[in-house]
Amino acid sequence: MDAAAKEAAVAQFLREYPQTGQAECDHPALVGCADAAWSQIPGCPAGIPFLLRGLLDQAAGPEALRVLDNVLMDSVFHASAAMSAALPFLIRLAAVPDIAMRPGLVDLLVVAAELSQPVDADNERQVLLLGNDCDHPEREWCRTAFAAHASALCALLDDETLPDGLISADDRECLLKAVEPQRDPS
Repeated sequence: MDAAAKEAAVAQFLREYPQTGQAECDHPALVGCADAAWSQIPGCPAGIPFLLRGLLDQAAGPEALRVLDNVLMDSVFHASAAMSAALPFLIRLAAVPDIAMRPGLVDLLVVAAELSQPVDADNERQVLLLGNDCDHPEREWCRTAFAAHASALCALLDDETLPDGLISADDRECLLKAVEPQRDPS
C-alpha cells in the first residue's frame, strides 16, 4: 500500500466514523499521540491519531485496527517507517484491560517484534524474504522503540489478570525477545 492509498484509507475511515476525528481524546494510553509529527514520517498519513483513537471506540475499533494494520505495514514482511512511532501507543493500548481490540493489538505488537529482529546477512533465504538491515532502518527504529518501552511491555506480559489465551507462549517469547536486552535479569 503506497502513501496515497494509506491516506485514502484513513480518509475513508474518517468518513465512516467521523466521531473519531471530532472527539478530544484524553485517554492515558494516547498521551502525546496528537503531538507526534506523523506527517513528517515518510509515507505516513497524518491521521494515525484518529485510527489510534478509533481503537477505543466499540463501533469503530475493528475498522480502525484493520486500517492501522495496513498503514503500519509496507508489505507482509516489512513494517512501515511509522511503526516505531506508533509502538508506544500500541503497547499502552494493549495494556488496557477493557479495550475490545486488545487481541488484535497484541497480534500487531507480535508482528512488529518479529519484523524488528535483525536479519542474518549470511542467511540467503532471510535476506531474500526480508532484505538487508541496511535497507530497512525501520527494524532498528522499532527495536529502539521496544527498548524505550520495555518496562511497559514487560508489565503487560507480567500482568496476572490477562485473559487465558490472549498472549500465547510463542507470542510471549517473541515479545520478550524484542525487549530481552533491556529486561532486568532479577
